[in-house]
Order: sequence, then structure tokens, then C-alpha cells
Amino acid sequence: MTKNVSAQAVSLSRRRLLQASGIAVGGLLLATAMPFARRSYAEQYVNKGPEDAPLSTSTALGAFLRIGHDGRVTLISPKIEMGQGVQTGFAMMVAEELEVPLNQVVIQEAPPNEKLYGDKLLGFQATGGSSSTRSNWEPMREAAAAARIMLIQAAANQWGVSPAECRAENGMIIGPGDRQIGYGEVVDAAAQLPVPESVPLKKPEDFKVIGQPLRRLDTPGKVDGSAKFTIDLQVPNMKIATTSTCPVVGGKLLAVDDSRARALPGVRDVIKLDNAVAVIGDHMWAALQGLKALDIQWDYGPHATIDSEQIERALHAAFDREGAIATEVGDINKAIGSASSKIEAEYEMPFLAHATLEPMTCVAQVRGDTCELWVGTQVPVMAAAAAAQGSGVQPENVIVNNQLIGGGFGRRLESDFINQAAAIAKQVDYPIKLVWSREEDTAHDLYRPHYIDRFSAGLDSNGMPVGWSHTIVGASVLARFAPAAVPPNGLDADAVEVSNKPIYKLANLKVRYVPEAPKAILNSWWRGVGPLHGAYVMESFIDELALAAKQDPVAYRLKLLDEHPRAQAVLKLAAEKANWDQKLPAGHGRGIAVQEVFGSYLATVVELQVDAQNGIHINRLICVADCGIVTNPTSVRSQLEGGTLFGLSAALFNEITVHEGRVEQSNFHDYRQLRMSDAPPVEVHIIPSAELPGGIGEAGTAMIAPALVNALHAASGKRIRRLPLARAGYHVV
Repeated sequence: MTKNVSAQAVSLSRRRLLQASGIAVGGLLLATAMPFARRSYAEQYVNKGPEDAPLSTSTALGAFLRIGHDGRVTLISPKIEMGQGVQTGFAMMVAEELEVPLNQVVIQEAPPNEKLYGDKLLGFQATGGSSSTRSNWEPMREAAAAARIMLIQAAANQWGVSPAECRAENGMIIGPGDRQIGYGEVVDAAAQLPVPESVPLKKPEDFKVIGQPLRRLDTPGKVDGSAKFTIDLQVPNMKIATTSTCPVVGGKLLAVDDSRARALPGVRDVIKLDNAVAVIGDHMWAALQGLKALDIQWDYGPHATIDSEQIERALHAAFDREGAIATEVGDINKAIGSASSKIEAEYEMPFLAHATLEPMTCVAQVRGDTCELWVGTQVPVMAAAAAAQGSGVQPENVIVNNQLIGGGFGRRLESDFINQAAAIAKQVDYPIKLVWSREEDTAHDLYRPHYIDRFSAGLDSNGMPVGWSHTIVGASVLARFAPAAVPPNGLDADAVEVSNKPIYKLANLKVRYVPEAPKAILNSWWRGVGPLHGAYVMESFIDELALAAKQDPVAYRLKLLDEHPRAQAVLKLAAEKANWDQKLPAGHGRGIAVQEVFGSYLATVVELQVDAQNGIHINRLICVADCGIVTNPTSVRSQLEGGTLFGLSAALFNEITVHEGRVEQSNFHDYRQLRMSDAPPVEVHIIPSAELPGGIGEAGTAMIAPALVNALHAASGKRIRRLPLARAGYHVV
């Protein structure tokens, strides 16, 4: 993360925001202040006080609307589109409150500007943490509603009538006697009016656009190929670069013989960096062939003897350290010591690569004291800072042209490849497009941490928990990504999310976190962040308690969810849709998981069968969600389907291992992804709700693994506590 944004920005009035907005293009330019909202721990710099308290590091400004003389509405989106449908959702919010057709709204990506486009939930300018709809639900609509009020007032003034006699409809102002005037005809007059301080928003029962299952605005271009991702871009005089970076973290380049590479047709240049070599060619094939022809000597540095076994031993040894207390309620030692029975379990989740469809790619050009980027990034300001560092120019002289993202999953919250592209471009006088090979992308990812969790619970004579102790060991992503977010005791609030505030009623609870950073591997965010880890271990262990108590897993959970009726509702509906009480044949089983994640409530059911050779076939996969008010059901369904299958792929197959300091996996042959033939249909059921919107892009990913392992136990009697299932010999049939 970058430096904190000034707290002074929080107090800006709407009028001052208009003044601070920079250059106004013709027509009406409108800004809106961001509200404070409930937030995920993975989404903030500093955790201070209750969840509804303001963040001192928050920014004040969210999004802008511009209405042109032609009546077209331009939405400058603070969030990039990376397949989640967020920009269509924003456009629907604007169309709803502004009373314009959806096809009249045009999207532009916001430039890097922390003060103008920072996210209150995240604490900085970024797309991630399933925060996009939650952070913009009110401000986006307020901006559109304010614009509508100002346009109506401008038309009423022109006609000499009361605004109460006028209404907005279909991009027009309609007044007494059926007089009509288009938005574009009154925008200049509207721009001179004061921005209303109080903006009434539509009630859900009056929505015309929000809640409709509409086609996403980015779909046609992605279908016909007109949509351009970074890897598709062509810039005049551009050459293609690809790199070989030292395979061991911390290693350096000693020497390179590039004579054979330079002799190959199409190879233009060979660039040396501190820890990498880049070959530039007229096309990707030439660059790749040139890379193969290099004779490189590396200094592998201090991590060249590290392997996965050493990393795991360090994680297990960390349990002996005190760590930090995340939550402590009641007397845990007394509760467990006096319990009728005691249950213990240890769970383990591996390092995971992001494996995005579009590998790391960035177009960069350095001209004098300016560096220009064309790149898909989740963090424009951080991207500019990385390019500035790589190119040697000042951050304010970096131009970022944000692009559609061909898969983010948290990987493009990092800017290492952007820094590398800028450092290469600095040494040539033409633009370069850096494209990492799949092998380079896999070897130099920043991976989801390897976690080990230990549980101990005491049960009363009825099998209900009276004490719950949970210790988490793993790397702190926050400590690397945003050191200011980590208190002196080292508590990573993301690592303990879900676990430190369980939805279950637990009178005596202790949650402890021990940070242990691995050597030879770097960690970062992975789709699902804290809830991905927390939901897996929590829902696996609660299932074990239910079975130890000889109680039905659904009934057992319901008894502990009295304080969360929304969780009870999704759980009941999921069980109903799965025919939970219906007996299955031998070798078949159902598993369930329920949690609050990203402000939404989800329950997932897996029904599968397993054969004697450990072959797994998933017969049904059901997801029930209460994510509050739904902007676009089409997007919610697709995100739950995609996120669930993404998480299923990881739970079944994925693991990153290290040998001699190097990541052993290189491509999809040994870092397998779910194939179409493996993927079951995902049945999605959305519970109607009037609650504020919750996040959904990562929710399905977080819920699938526990439902899967619970179903496997129900079918086979075998409890798998270490993912992926392939490690234990299971495969898909």
C-alpha cells in the first residue's frame, strides 16, 4: 500500500469537492463524498475501534459523473473491470437515480488519484476485497440523484415554474403542459447551481433498473473481440519484451552471454536488470527464442537451500511462540478443563498461485521525464509509484491508462511486473510490451500464505461447545503489503478474519495468531483473502464437533446461530434445496458450510460420491446467498458460480511447493485448473433482502472448500484436514 491519505480530505464539503475535482469538461461535473460503512479487516490500513467508526486514513471522494451537451452520461469509475461486472452495476445505479436509459451511460476508468478516488472501505484507491458495490452503493446513487435534482431545477428556472411541477424521465425533464427538454440542453445552467446538501434516494420498491437481470455492458466487446486487454494492445513502434528473473527470491544476476540471442532474427535488444534479463523482439516468438539462447549466471543468494519441508517445520515450531491474542472471551482453560469431552484438530492450507488467464503484462514507454503505462491494475496509484521507481521519473509524471483485466484474484494488487516493465523501457527509446510467460508467471507469483490452524474445544454433556481455542500460524500479508496496518504485537487482522468474530454462539473463546514469514517465497492477497482461510477451518471444525456430538450438522449449526437470523435463513434454504434429510446411497455424501463473509451471508452444499479408488464425482453444488439489495442478479449469479468453481479448483488440485529455493510448479500441467468436464453446475439461490449490499465477488470462493471436505467425510468416513485433496490421492471422475 502507499502512504496514508490526509485526514483533511474527509471534511471536504460537496462544493469544495467540485472545486477540487480538477479540470471540468463541458457540461455538468459532479462528485460525491463517500460514506462510512461496515468493512472487512482485509480492506483497511488500521483497525481502530468498532466497525462502524470512521477510519482516519480514509479518503473523502468517491466517483464523478459528467453529463455532456449531447445528454450522454459519463461515469468515471473508481473501480476497474476484471470480470466481476462492477462497472455495469455502477452504471445501473446511475441510470436508476438519474432517470436515463442504461445504454446512455458510458464508463471511463479513473486515473491514479488517492484523494479523489480512494475507497473508504479499503482505505486507498483499489479494486478488491469485494468492496466495490458496498463502498459505492450510496455515493454513486447520491451523485446521480443530485444531478437529477440540479437538472430539474435548471429546467424549472428556464420555464419559470416550480421544480415540484417537473419530473425527470428517460433523459428528459418534463414540465407543466408536457413541456420537455433534454438533459444536454440544461447542463450548463445546472452546473451553476449549488449541489444539494440533502439528496433523497429512491426506495427499493420504486426501482426500475436496480434489481433487474441485465446483460453486462462489457459482454459484447468480450464476445466479438473488440474489448482490449493489455496483452492485446498495440502501441505505435512497440516491441515485445519477456524476461527471465532469478528463480530464487533474493538472488541476483551475475553475468549473461547474449551473443547467440542477439544473432537471432527478430531480436532487437537484451536488457540487464539487477535480478533479471529481458529480451526484446519484434514479436513474442523472437523474444522467447532469444531468452532460450541466453547463457545466464545467477547468484542464487541465501535462500537456495530452502524447501517446503523446512518451511513447514518453521510453521509448526511457531506454535511455541506466544503470538498475539485476537479475541479472548471468558475463561477458556476452565471451560475446556471442566468439559465433558474434548476435541482437537489441526488444519493446513497450502501456498496458492493466482494463475490468472492473462499473465502479467504491461506496456511502458519512457520519454524524457515521463513514463506512460498501459496496464490492467487493481491499484493505479501503487502502479504509478512502481513505474516511477523503475523508470526513475517522478510519480506525478507517470501516466496510467488502466485496461480491462484478464483475471486479477489479488495478483494485480501487486506492481512488481510494472516496476520491471518501466525499468526495461527506461533503457530503450521505444515502447515495450512486457509479457511474462506462463512459467515466469507461476515461478514469480506472490502466493496465498500457507496456514496451519490448531483447534481445541470442550463439549458439554449435550455435545455443545463450552470452550473454543484456536491458534493460527502463517505469514502476515499485511506486514509486507501495508506495515502500518499491523500493530506492535504483530496481529494480522486479515489472517484471523471470520475466526476472531465467529457467527456461532461461543461463551468461552480464545483466538491467537502467530506470524511466520516463509523464506524463499513472497505472500500476497488471493481471492477470498481472510475469509477463504477462516471459513475453511471454522466450518470444518464445527462439522467435526457436530459429528462428535452425534448430531446432524445442519441442526447443530442452527442451535448456535440464534444471534444471526440471516445465517439461519441461508442455512435452512440450502438444506431444503439440497434435500438434506433425504437419505443417500452408500459412497455418497452431503457437506454444508455457512458463514458471514464480506458483509454477505452464504451457505454452500456439496453432494458427491466417492469410489474405492478415491475418485470423486460432484453431483450437486448449491449456493444460497443473502447479499442484501441486489443491483444485478445476473452478475451475482455469475460471480457466485465463478467464485465457487475457482475455490473448488484450489481445494481439489492446487498447491505451490518449493525445492532448492525454487517454486516447483511451472504451468497448468502441474498446477491444474478445473476443466469443463470436471465442473458441476452451480445452483444459485438469492434470498430477497432489504439490507445494504454485501460483497459477492469472493464470497463463493471462500465457502466451497469446507462444504467439499465435509461432504467427502459424509461419503467416505475420511476427514481430510490438509488441502488440496489431490495431496491425499483424490481425483475427479
